[in-house]
Amino acid sequence: MKDINETADDFATEHGTGLSRRAVLTGAAALVVPFVFTPARKGAMAATAGAGSIGAYIKIDTANNVTVILGASEMGQGILSGLAQLVAEEMNLNWSQVRAEHAPASIAWPNPYGNPLFGAQLTGGSTSTRGWYAPLRLAAAKARDTLIAAANLQEGGVWALGQGGTLTKGASSITFAQVVVTASGLPLPSSATLATTTNFIGQKMPRLDVPSKTNGTAVFGMDVKVTGMKFASTIHAPVQGGTVKTMPASVSGTVLYNLGTAVGVLADDTWTAMKLAKSMASKITWNVPADPNAADSAALATAAQGLVASPTATAFAAETVGSPSVTPGASSLDATYSLPFLAHATMETVNCTASVTANACEIWAPTQGQQFIPGLAATITGLPTSAITVHTTLMGGGLGRKFETDYVAEAIKLSKLAKVPVKLIWSREEDFKNDYYRPSALIRVRAAVTSAGEITDLIYRNVSPSINIQRGTLPANNPEDTGAVAGAVGLPYQIGAKLIEYVPLVPCDVRLGYWRSVGESYNTFAVESAVDELALLAGKDPLAFRKGLVTGPNGNPRALGVLSALETLTNWSVAPASGTARGMAFLSGFGSYIAMAADVGKNSAGQAVVKKVYCAIDCGIVVNPDGVETQIQGGIAHGISATMWGEVKFVKGVPQVTNFNKYRMLKIGEMPEVAVKIVTSSEAPGGVGETGVPCVAPAITNAWAKLTGTRLRTLPLYPGATMGDD
Repeated sequence: MKDINETADDFATEHGTGLSRRAVLTGAAALVVPFVFTPARKGAMAATAGAGSIGAYIKIDTANNVTVILGASEMGQGILSGLAQLVAEEMNLNWSQVRAEHAPASIAWPNPYGNPLFGAQLTGGSTSTRGWYAPLRLAAAKARDTLIAAANLQEGGVWALGQGGTLTKGASSITFAQVVVTASGLPLPSSATLATTTNFIGQKMPRLDVPSKTNGTAVFGMDVKVTGMKFASTIHAPVQGGTVKTMPASVSGTVLYNLGTAVGVLADDTWTAMKLAKSMASKITWNVPADPNAADSAALATAAQGLVASPTATAFAAETVGSPSVTPGASSLDATYSLPFLAHATMETVNCTASVTANACEIWAPTQGQQFIPGLAATITGLPTSAITVHTTLMGGGLGRKFETDYVAEAIKLSKLAKVPVKLIWSREEDFKNDYYRPSALIRVRAAVTSAGEITDLIYRNVSPSINIQRGTLPANNPEDTGAVAGAVGLPYQIGAKLIEYVPLVPCDVRLGYWRSVGESYNTFAVESAVDELALLAGKDPLAFRKGLVTGPNGNPRALGVLSALETLTNWSVAPASGTARGMAFLSGFGSYIAMAADVGKNSAGQAVVKKVYCAIDCGIVVNPDGVETQIQGGIAHGISATMWGEVKFVKGVPQVTNFNKYRMLKIGEMPEVAVKIVTSSEAPGGVGETGVPCVAPAITNAWAKLTGTRLRTLPLYPGATMGDD
């Protein structure tokens, strides 16, 4: 997910800057610790809202367990555990007494549970640790000092922090639980000294969510049970952007519910509801968009081809240095790279449980965008937001899809219409056909290089549909969509003159959304493929070429650090095994630096097979090394699937992929060996969840070019593959 800072501005405008400093938390004593909130959307929020306070909430129960209530959503990335480690460090806890919970949704601005980077209660863009690291540590340190002050007041004397949630005075010891009520009434210190220990920060702590996920007690969205609930399924128009035109009130005694963009049915179990939904499809007619070519892959590709070369296209100059000019010749490159629409294909399809009554609305959702939901529910139900309660469940993958609220809206509408609690689960087919797809992209790169390995000129043009224009956050005639060029602007490479342009592909009626690493996922493929081709033109080793581009008076030490670490990790000067070749790619993004190499060979059909992947990453201060490694491994698996087979085509608005049978994914036996080197860094934490994806495609295709002499510039490498293909 990207462009969350723009989203934050929208919330500030809509909801104002009111703030509740304290909240009532039931079931345990609670220590509410405010800290300074300074969102930095180009300084806009700082100017309009000033400094306010938001709360990090810490509950301490009678058993002296410490629960941290967090605004970030857990979708498998381990964020609740990682953030809880920060609190454990500052409060000198035992890991066995630490708990973490999702915070309730809030629409206040600034949001009491909002990410300090941008204020809103959203999870995406690899921002959770980046946003919460310093503020949450400070909040926990203030909580610690307040507990000590409470002990001094309540028990008398001078008390000190002990181990495992205790306070000590000489031989005497008391628990946090014994003084938390007193602490909750004390004024908070204006400052606190952070711990210098490393009992938790930088350590491989076991994740808090793993036990419940292994013993079956974890509650994902699909696991929610509400007394008296019905199970729902919906069916949508076969064409992107369609709405209900005509429908019967019922079919074979089953009531049909018109939801505007879908029709829903209720049953006593999910399977029956899904079968009923499929059976009623022929009874419904739909209004469809007037221009079918606006959601047709072939027509959009033709339009993009025209725009990528057109001197009159309305382009946004995202970055300009000097006046670049590229003359065709032996030392210049003119290449076009093409990438398709992609589905999120999360393992857990979108789902939501809602219970709407005359006086209240309660929602259980696997969501990345809690802050959107109370206002949405209020609009649908007519209730005030104070009557809306949102419970965030665990997610079986988010990847940006569950930032959206279409499935939440459908569940609320069905509950309101049927007057019963409703659990809505989309079928896999509906999930694929009604995704918010990653935009396709056609990118032209023109560049000149010297024999000394210097890039003297670069002209880069990205033509792709705009998420922001489609959603109305930018007018249709304004191409300034900075997220579309993420991964192409601000490169750490030293380049003489350059022009980075974006041309929006409009109109586009394919529903667009934030896909893991979004703009970086397509721009990095073009940038790093082009850099590799330029290295070849200059007669340079690709790794040495990149090291040269980040070295010198204007060089970037962190970029050089990961490139050097990759060199060591791969033993770069030694060729890989016979029959394989090694390609590499580099990314500076999400506050981190990453260099990746892939060893690629061929299978019996002559297709590429990834044998091993090496990754060096500088993501600043590391909270949990295990979390970094697993996120990189997951990003690599995700990236391989997209590189090799990922594609959703549209024919006159109809998506051609409806299930995994036509959306090939990496199989467990195909997962390559992965070696991860975390570069030690004292810089602020960077992002990891999105960072592992973008380099995968160029590393593979660069290796393939070296192995075969054939340069592949179009993804996926093997379109039309099925899960039956090896």
